Amino acid sequence: MATYVVLINFTDQGIRTVKQIPKRIKAGIAVAEKLGIKVKDAYWTVGAYDAVLVADAPTDEAITAFALGIGTQGNVRTQTLRAFSTDEMNNILAKVP
Repeated sequence: MATYVVLINFTDQGIRTVKQIPKRIKAGIAVAEKLGIKVKDAYWTVGAYDAVLVADAPTDEAITAFALGIGTQGNVRTQTLRAFSTDEMNNILAKVP
């Protein structure tokens, strides 16, 4: 499984209903699990992003479906990044000519 970092920003709707965050994160994790995604960590952050999610997903399609699905709720906007472990990066670098 590949690791992904999902950067999250609240929309205007999402910040108006901020007290529902615990309920929404539980629902989001349940959706992720149905797609074969394992949410490793969720962090609420200060700065450019309101939250960061770290997850392992079986495919790019699965994590994309997840991000689109939570986005359709109207509470957040996401930006998803593929993250490589040190071992994965060493394997990539070994292939660089």
